[in-house]
Amino acid sequence: MSFIRDAIESTKGIIQGMAVTLSYIPKQKWTVQYPEEPVTLQPRYRGQHLLHVDEFGREKCVACFLCAAACPSDCIYIVAKDDPRAPEQRIGVDERYAEVYNIDYGRCIFCGYCVEACPKDAITHGYNFELSVYN
Repeated sequence: MSFIRDAIESTKGIIQGMAVTLSYIPKQKWTVQYPEEPVTLQPRYRGQHLLHVDEFGREKCVACFLCAAACPSDCIYIVAKDDPRAPEQRIGVDERYAEVYNIDYGRCIFCGYCVEACPKDAITHGYNFELSVYN
């Protein structure tokens, strides 16, 4: 008698579980058939980093190394260079600029600490997420 009761209870549990599963079928799908359909990104998405320039085309980065110090994964590499020229002839907005600014995306965790640490708003997150390329 207990065998039949256990079989009925098990069948009832399976039917209840399948009812929940099948109730999601007619709802809106979350899967996007990328790359055939474009992906809509949220406004706060943190993608590939962007270095900005001012309205005169000069680099905003002053090579202060605060972004590299704030990075928990230690993936930012900067080489600073002094520019003794006149302010209107300089590459950057200050006497120093980043001659080399590299981010190792194999190590980057896209946390945003580098963006928060930058005093000149020279680095931000963009919306590019397609980081893989063919060699």
